[in-house]
Amino acid sequence: MDSVLSESIGYLVLIGVGLIMALSVTLMVKAETKWLGTRKTSEWFYTAGRTIKTGLIASSIVSAWTWAATLLQSSTVTYEFGLGGAFWYAAGASIQVILFAIIAIELKRKAPMTHTFPEMIYVRFGKHSHKVFLFFALMTNTIVTAMLVLGGAAVINSLTGVDITLAAFLIPVGIILYTIFGGLKATFFAEYLNTSFIFVVVLLFVTVIYFATPEIGGISGMYEKLTHASLLKPVEGNALGSYLTLVSIGALIFGIINIVGNFGTVFVDQSYWQRAIASRPKAATGGFILGGLSWFAIPFTLATTLGLAAIATGVTLTENEIGLGLVAPTTATNLMGDFGAILILTIIFTAVTAAGSSQLVSVSSLVTYDVFRTYLKPSSSGRQLMRVSRFTILGFGMGMGLLASILFHSGFSLQYVYLMMGILIGSAVSPISFALLWKKTNRYAATCAAIVGLISGVSLWLMSSYFMYDEITLSSTGNLFPLLIGNVVSIVVSLTITIIGSIIKPENFDFGIMKQKILVVDDKVRSMLEHDTDDNLLQRSLKFCKRSGFSISIFLVIVLPASLYLTEFVFDDYSFHIWIWLAIIWAFTAAGIIIFLPLIEARKSISEIFHKANMNSEIKYQIDGSRFPEDNLPIMKILVPIDGSARSLKALYHANYLFRGAAKVRIYLLHVIVWTDENEENIDDELALQIQEEGRLILRSVVLPRQINDYKRIVKLGDPAEKISDLADTLKVDMIIMNKKGLGKSTSDFGSVTKKVLSLTSKPVILLD
Repeated sequence: MDSVLSESIGYLVLIGVGLIMALSVTLMVKAETKWLGTRKTSEWFYTAGRTIKTGLIASSIVSAWTWAATLLQSSTVTYEFGLGGAFWYAAGASIQVILFAIIAIELKRKAPMTHTFPEMIYVRFGKHSHKVFLFFALMTNTIVTAMLVLGGAAVINSLTGVDITLAAFLIPVGIILYTIFGGLKATFFAEYLNTSFIFVVVLLFVTVIYFATPEIGGISGMYEKLTHASLLKPVEGNALGSYLTLVSIGALIFGIINIVGNFGTVFVDQSYWQRAIASRPKAATGGFILGGLSWFAIPFTLATTLGLAAIATGVTLTENEIGLGLVAPTTATNLMGDFGAILILTIIFTAVTAAGSSQLVSVSSLVTYDVFRTYLKPSSSGRQLMRVSRFTILGFGMGMGLLASILFHSGFSLQYVYLMMGILIGSAVSPISFALLWKKTNRYAATCAAIVGLISGVSLWLMSSYFMYDEITLSSTGNLFPLLIGNVVSIVVSLTITIIGSIIKPENFDFGIMKQKILVVDDKVRSMLEHDTDDNLLQRSLKFCKRSGFSISIFLVIVLPASLYLTEFVFDDYSFHIWIWLAIIWAFTAAGIIIFLPLIEARKSISEIFHKANMNSEIKYQIDGSRFPEDNLPIMKILVPIDGSARSLKALYHANYLFRGAAKVRIYLLHVIVWTDENEENIDDELALQIQEEGRLILRSVVLPRQINDYKRIVKLGDPAEKISDLADTLKVDMIIMNKKGLGKSTSDFGSVTKKVLSLTSKPVILLD
């Protein structure tokens, strides 16, 4: 396939868009930490402070679940099976997220302080089971990451000609930058930006292709072209061979594989548990249900636009190009030219980077908490955990490109990896879920179920491939029937063993043990969890999640398709109009929720950031002296450190004596509370405020000379000499006045703080005896 865009555009997207995303997210994290007082502790890095609200959780779910496969594979199955492909991709992969709301609420009730789901498994089942499920967790993140980069690199290569191996290594660069800096909170911000952009692009595709593209001719034109295509090339297994039906054997098989496989990629993927952990207890229900329903609109609407347009306009691709997911980019290019190609290229790239960041944080938390802290250094400090986490992000991030390159050169396509992943990870779904949901779950049965289910699924997948096609190759194992058998066997065998084993030898686990053994170091977060976790509210939320989750799931994957399937319904022009308008309205509604709800919920924080930023600008404006352009005399700015000793007060009075006749003098009184770097990690916001208030009391107790009418009291935490030097530079003071010695006992002529200040600062220093 000839590339339609130049390599320079490919590199611009790879490097330019990646750096813009990294810079934007970094600035957002910086604004929060600077203006809202958020402290970057290890707890904040992994859980975003456990304070994320409904809107941001929903947008994060949509982004984390919008892989390259979502944007590419949904159009591919629609191109192959018609309307049934788009529906089964959307329905078959949204119900898992909606049902995960039940897990999220139970996690808040039974293990609110956990950091990873294997950490919960360790307490429930013990060390050996923990290692087994940690293996499944890491394998899930590895497979998902490989798919993300593989799909993104394939599209960049096909549209721009950039070498696919080079693209695979360049994609993670921007992800690594902002994830190392901002952790999970940076991921949330990146996912919000990504989701908003994807919805805007999806709505743009729908509007242009259905209402402004002569080749399509509107909804009626699309219907006529699909009807004609059904006559020229009828789809085997579809009702009347039509593309305009949900009655499709191929789409149904794909739908079952999609449902089974995606239970694994949600329930065994640490990134979804991490969102449950990061959410406020009140936000867990709405976040996952809204996220699942909003995500439905992306593949459903995009595929019924680009996938159907590919059929209507007679797009022809090789089997390899179809496997790489090139239906959507090819159609976008054919109908909208370079603009369409750039749009599809950009949303694929941003989807890969945002979802990739989610996977990086997940792998980082697993390695940090479940490997390093559990087995290597149980007494590790928060600073050590942060260091391990950042090294893991860097290492795994670079490995993403290598893994995707190996898969590509080995002949594995995006479609192949997507359909076979459920065989490898589906067997862990039931044991993990029952570990949290059912107190009678037997640890040995659950652990054996995961292992036996995996072995059974892989064995029957390969055996069925051999018996059906007389060979075991990528081609034979990539057929739908062997994949269907492997996916179903893996999850069903595991479920059966877990239930039967637990019935034969039930345990009686006390979930209160999880609250005792899984602890949060951060006092503020722990206090918030204890006061914010209302069990009555969570019980009501759990009932709501069960009713709504099962109702939506049953309707989407049983009631609606069965009613159409049993009647062998084929859409006419009128019902096709209704179907398309349903997709459009759903997409606009979901876009409105995902874009505006997080902004509405964060309006106070956004307002506070702007207010404090403006105040800071105002203060700097005043400090620079530009408030008084009519005065030729500059402001004399003097920094006087106060440690509470009589000597430091002597320095204050000396400053007043020296400059008593000056017209414009501003004196900064600084009190530094000693706080070493080694334990700075362990201080939370509430404790920091208490300590700073004590410092303010010391400064307020200082009696200022009457002549001093322009002054400012400042309290800092840290190394006194470093803070004195840093503040002198920041405020651009003209001099520092301090005593040779302070409270400390020193046998030399100068105190230790004074000596260090003299070595650090370039400002003039007046020393008093």
